[in-house]
Amino acid sequence: MKPSQFAKGFQARPDTTSSEKRTALDRLNAIDGLVEDKPAASRPVTGRSSQPSVETRAPAEPSIEPVENESAAYRAWRVEHAYRSGQIIELPLKAIKPSPFNPRHFYLKSSIAELAVNLAKQGQQQAIHVIPDYATPGSYYVSDGGRRVRALKEANKETVKAIVVDLPIGIQSYKLGYDLNVQRDSQTVFDNAVVWKRFIEEKFFQSQRELADHLGLDESTVAVALSIAKLPEAIMQEMVARSDRFGSNMAYQVGRYHGARGTEATLRLINRILADDLSTRQVADIVKGRSSAQESPKPAGRQRYAQRLEIKLDGVAVGDLKSYGDDRIELRLKGLSKERRDDILHQIEQILQAK
Repeated sequence: MKPSQFAKGFQARPDTTSSEKRTALDRLNAIDGLVEDKPAASRPVTGRSSQPSVETRAPAEPSIEPVENESAAYRAWRVEHAYRSGQIIELPLKAIKPSPFNPRHFYLKSSIAELAVNLAKQGQQQAIHVIPDYATPGSYYVSDGGRRVRALKEANKETVKAIVVDLPIGIQSYKLGYDLNVQRDSQTVFDNAVVWKRFIEEKFFQSQRELADHLGLDESTVAVALSIAKLPEAIMQEMVARSDRFGSNMAYQVGRYHGARGTEATLRLINRILADDLSTRQVADIVKGRSSAQESPKPAGRQRYAQRLEIKLDGVAVGDLKSYGDDRIELRLKGLSKERRDDILHQIEQILQAK
């Protein structure tokens, strides 16, 4: 489906979309209320129900009560599949696909791996929210729960517990997801940079001012993110891993430095920012040439590593092995049980004593 078809009707300014946004939020609140207060008995919908199924199936239409403000497309889908709003069902993971208006772009591999181990042991405790792809029956867009979907796939699961919600796929759905992520403090400037750049390039918004108005942000905030979007994704990945140290201002300065010095020099600067705990002002001075990125000798253990190997135990990242220059390696592990720690130490001793 073309982007213009997705976004049709959702590119207006906030003053013309506020009622639509309230309606969508009302639908979400109604769904949460249904799930929390009176979970419905389940009926299969293109998959298996997560609750006991009913052997005999009554006619669908009479049992489907209307929901206030529901769209015609969602109502028709519910009737066709005998689905009650808020009902938790199991869907095939292969039927789930990311929304083209997902506010998240970056997902840390270590975080997905950790969640995958938890899901493998504990099972899925919280249902994701999905939106039917009415143009492709049997498939669904993720509205909320992209991280869980990735972790379930890594855990080699075949199904996912889901609630099918009544939301549009378009700029409005992006705004709702963006607001939720901001409240959870999971939205990063790097997600914004990549997605907002695509919105401008694909003409969902004609200018950064229009985008800023739609999101309710200052235009300068959007301008900074679009500037960061010029960075190679590999460099953004380095900063995403430490988003606590690389906010919008620091990332903006790194972007300016990259424009003048290139990728390799920028990676060295990122390493120094982390190793020496540089402030945004100090990095700005480096960018302006008031000080050198390499002006002070690095203490032992703080120079840029030549190679890095992430170490995982049972699928969970526990540390890394780094090599420096020609004669130094550094192994750092944490979160180990005493037995596992002692076993690793014994194996290292045997390696070092071997002739």
